[in-house]
Amino acid sequence: MKVDKKNFSTLWLENNKIKIIDQTKLPFKFIVKELITLEDFCIAIKKMQVRGAPLIGITAAFGFATSIHKDPSARNIEKTYNALLSTRPTAINLKWALDSILSEIKLIQKSRRGIKSLELAKKMREDDILNCIKIALNGYKIINEVYKRKKRIINILTHCNAGWLATIDWGTALAPIFLANRNRIPIHIWVDETRPRNQGALLTAWELKNENVPHTIVVDNAGGFLMQNNKVDLCMVGSDRTTFNGDVCNKIGTYLKALSAFENKIPFYAALPYSTIDFQIKKYSNIPIEERDGKELSHLAFKKGREISIAEIYPKESKKYNPAFDVTPSKFITRLITENGIIKPNMHDIKKYLVL
Repeated sequence: MKVDKKNFSTLWLENNKIKIIDQTKLPFKFIVKELITLEDFCIAIKKMQVRGAPLIGITAAFGFATSIHKDPSARNIEKTYNALLSTRPTAINLKWALDSILSEIKLIQKSRRGIKSLELAKKMREDDILNCIKIALNGYKIINEVYKRKKRIINILTHCNAGWLATIDWGTALAPIFLANRNRIPIHIWVDETRPRNQGALLTAWELKNENVPHTIVVDNAGGFLMQNNKVDLCMVGSDRTTFNGDVCNKIGTYLKALSAFENKIPFYAALPYSTIDFQIKKYSNIPIEERDGKELSHLAFKKGREISIAEIYPKESKKYNPAFDVTPSKFITRLITENGIIKPNMHDIKKYLVL
């Protein structure tokens, strides 16, 4: 995707060095970082320099490959696997990526493990781009059908960030929006600010600006009001983990948007690749929900001049509780938009279209 008219992806190899965009500095500063050590990769994931389930998985894959290349011993493989797996518990793509590499290298000669693991990481990166393009094409069909029926500007509400910054390129929930805009379908995006880290206001809005997509930032709690007053035609979100029977775990606040959409008879879509499906979990209450530092609630970053500062906005004495995700039961999800098609959120259809 474009940044100041120049094409970028979120993670790339340059002279055999792994580079990322530090997303904690966006949109105020565009900083490229090089990841060298296993600690670099773990910090990048933990500190959300990279974020979004697909990108977390790809970053972990390259971190795994980098460490194995330096030391292909079984002991280091186990140590590296555990270190990366512990960085963020909710997004299933991370475990999927690590398990995919581990299953391929554990039975081959030690001398070939480093090269093989890097090959696998590179393929995951390329596959992620292709899958997101397919998601874009499938989701575009939905937006185009709504436009043909209503013949006016289509208002889409999204929550958190599921654009190219959450993947390698294109994104999941924003990918159909980018494609619709490029095909000159008149659209307008309601962007939830997505507290506490404001990924919507900071990242989604920045992506939409770079793609010249008309958009408006709203506070998280405005979604119900907008839907109740016929200002939303459809909702489109991403997913950090989707269960075998179609329950969607996504950024905290998604569940409330889905309830409002259901009440107001507004279609609610979740866009995700195969790697986001957890085939081991059928009951959404079994999904581990990451609890993050309360300082994300009580401290707010802001720009003053050229400097980025942090200000405390809550009383120090007040307790803080910061679950990063919630789960929307499948009955509130209209369809899942995947690289393999637009499918119903149930075990039968997930098994039919997504089991490899």
